[in-house]
Amino acid sequence: GEAFAMECEALKRVRGEMGLTNVQVMVPFVRTLGQADKVTQLLAKHGLQRGENGLKVIMMCEVPSNAVLADEFLQYFDGFSIGSNDLTQLTLGLDRDSGLELLAQDFDERDPAVQALLKRAIHACLAQGKYVGICGQGPSDHPDFALWLADEGISSISLNPDSVIDTWQQLAAR
Repeated sequence: GEAFAMECEALKRVRGEMGLTNVQVMVPFVRTLGQADKVTQLLAKHGLQRGENGLKVIMMCEVPSNAVLADEFLQYFDGFSIGSNDLTQLTLGLDRDSGLELLAQDFDERDPAVQALLKRAIHACLAQGKYVGICGQGPSDHPDFALWLADEGISSISLNPDSVIDTWQQLAAR
């Protein structure tokens, strides 16, 4: 309650008083459509109405349900920022920091199950003319994954500083 209200007040000040209307809202870990409805209503209740004064509310697409029901989640949001680390972990039932070396080796955003969910989320956003980007380790670790994402139509890719130039060059060469 109170912390959320304070965060909303800070966003309103930044956008309203300071005029920084390029600042948008990004909501993490929305697990169900009910939560999507609730959080967008709460934002509106606190003066952050989606669409008002150009406000966009982006959802982190991090759990498999987000991709499976992408079209439905996009009714509440203006696009997705795909959190590939969490989406991979939750899709494959393991994490990249596991102490079990054998399991950690299986953590790969290029797994067919993960890519199927990524493709579904990306294409849902594109079909609705909404933003879709990705943040996570995958594109920095695997240049072929960054190329695949670009081929699928992703709008933006976050990269580690040490991989930016190489990845840009590979993408530009296509």
